[in-house]
Amino acid sequence: MKRKLLLTLLLVVLTSTLALARIVTPVTWTKSVKMTDAKHGVVTLTASIKPGWHLYGTNIPDGGPERTTFTWDVKGARLVGKPEPSKALVTQHDATFDMDLSWWTGTVSFRQKFEVTAPEYTISGSVHYMSCNDETCSAPTDEPIYVSGKAPAGNAAQATAQVQAAAPVPEATGADTAIAAQAAAAGAAMPAAGDSAAAVQAAAAAATPDAQLWAPVRFSSDTAGDTTTGSDSSLWYIFWACFLGGLLALLTPCVWPMIPMTVSFFLKQSGSRAKSVSNAVTYGLSIIVIFLLLGVLFTAIFGASALNALATNAVCNIIFFLLLVVFAISFFGAFELRLPDSWSNKMDATAEKTTGLLSIFFMAATLVIVSFSCTGPIIGTLLVEAASQGSMLGPVVGMTGFSIALAIPFALFALFPSVLKKLPKSGGWLNTVKVVLGFIELALSLKFLSVADLAYGWHVLDRETFLALWIAIFGAMALYLFGLLRFKSDGESRQGIGVTRFFVGLISLAFTAYLVPGLWGAPLKATSAFVPPLYTQDFNLYGGTQEEYDDYDAGMAAAAKLGKPVLVDFSGYGCVNCRKMEGAVLDDDKIKKTIADKFVTIKLMVDDKKPLDKPMVVNDNGRQMTLKTVGDKWSYLQRHKFDSNSQPYYVVLDTKGQLLSGPFAYKEDIPAFQRFLDKGWKK
Repeated sequence: MKRKLLLTLLLVVLTSTLALARIVTPVTWTKSVKMTDAKHGVVTLTASIKPGWHLYGTNIPDGGPERTTFTWDVKGARLVGKPEPSKALVTQHDATFDMDLSWWTGTVSFRQKFEVTAPEYTISGSVHYMSCNDETCSAPTDEPIYVSGKAPAGNAAQATAQVQAAAPVPEATGADTAIAAQAAAAGAAMPAAGDSAAAVQAAAAAATPDAQLWAPVRFSSDTAGDTTTGSDSSLWYIFWACFLGGLLALLTPCVWPMIPMTVSFFLKQSGSRAKSVSNAVTYGLSIIVIFLLLGVLFTAIFGASALNALATNAVCNIIFFLLLVVFAISFFGAFELRLPDSWSNKMDATAEKTTGLLSIFFMAATLVIVSFSCTGPIIGTLLVEAASQGSMLGPVVGMTGFSIALAIPFALFALFPSVLKKLPKSGGWLNTVKVVLGFIELALSLKFLSVADLAYGWHVLDRETFLALWIAIFGAMALYLFGLLRFKSDGESRQGIGVTRFFVGLISLAFTAYLVPGLWGAPLKATSAFVPPLYTQDFNLYGGTQEEYDDYDAGMAAAAKLGKPVLVDFSGYGCVNCRKMEGAVLDDDKIKKTIADKFVTIKLMVDDKKPLDKPMVVNDNGRQMTLKTVGDKWSYLQRHKFDSNSQPYYVVLDTKGQLLSGPFAYKEDIPAFQRFLDKGWKK
């Protein structure tokens, strides 16, 4: 019975994980606008509701779900009346809210009449709604509305207004767009081939986005590149990083002494070796279930969209930076992060009262709570790193890797109990491990501050500043390992250091020396995933960086003038795999020469937080949405034109925006990337 209970708990965790992986969209909207005569028109909003779901009405009593409401912002026109639904509401007793409620099912349209008062008009706003089925409800959602048009000239009886085109258009359409179009038609002088990228970009900046350049591409076998899915590689990165974190957690003073104690307990209490092995394996599985629950809970609290926002949100990254600094100070011995003693006492008492598998599960929970002062900072760091990857499954995958590493010794030593005698005894070396982890956490904290600095362009933590701090941190770690720097938590001073400690200190010192040339512009490929990009370096003795455009339309205009194909690089300030590709592949001498000689490079940061001069409204897969930042614009371009939203992402285009080669995603393979470039150049 209790075995079934433990299996059921594991099944609930896995089911919850799969449920979190699905993004449910029960209601989709389409919009249209039509002029009924020279001055009057109708905006129609149509909601398509999935079977089994319902959309709540506009008059819902207090204490119930969110009612459907419309918010309008009208320019050049005035609304006539209120939105009129195409069919009547259905009223039933809703068991979820225990009240009589009204809703629509299937498909329902809302017609909003308006009267034009100016030559041009825009009708924007949003519809706020909530939908439920018999089991669950979707979160209250806002669907943006944006339509625009011109009043028909003369006495035309009917005319249909146009909804936004594929390429993004500024919200303040009209005069500005017309002026830009006239300037382009007039054939403004373009810079010569030898002019700098900045000059070409400045000349093209006023141009209206060309719909042909933004049109979706067609992929075929002769353009395909060698790719590795970025999301898959990120999840593997999270898994193995957290697995390594679990192995490090084993070496802390709170966990290491528990291994022989726990395994010995199972060997003595079980009566037979087979039973002791079974109990130890159950103990390990219980640890995995507990940490899986933690990963599911973390994801459920923050949600999918919030986890994606964590990757580049300045406030979140600064909080992460401060959190890791606190964890590092804790490992240095200034204080201990502990859960309330009552929690561990309660778990311990529960384990004593119960028997069998359930007792073992509560013993595992007691270990998790008691060891929190050592594992807590490691878990916190790993969860922060997993969340910053922007993957909804990241925390779950991370906790799986961490818990497997933590659980392995308990099953392994139960199978081979004689090995227990060969384990190193507890001692001062465990505190040394804690302090070294403190130095590592302090170094990692700077990565999160760097992401915020890059995304918002503060230039507080440029490459040389970052490297100077890392040199100081790892240099201090080397001094500590050599016994020249000590903390109060190290206790009494002792003579000499161990061989292992000496070699780890030597590695830290060598790594410090490796970082030093980076202050003058050395590539430092081994640290490319963490260190800010080379273009933030103020002083570079190793040569300038590749000239790149940061605007798609300006870069395409330059390519047309220079007669070169275009390498488009969709990247991100918070993208670890992007930095790894730049260090391992794009900084290769042969690749750099090929790109410099044969291509115009456009690098688009999808998490650039710089606001656009004017917000842009686009139709994104049937939804009207407003692009407010530069990153929003390039993220939309990647989704709309290439049907992709992962980075890094490389394509080769001709000067008309047609695909020549690609896509090429994350793959640290220089020959494969060279073939990808050559294919585009030959075509």
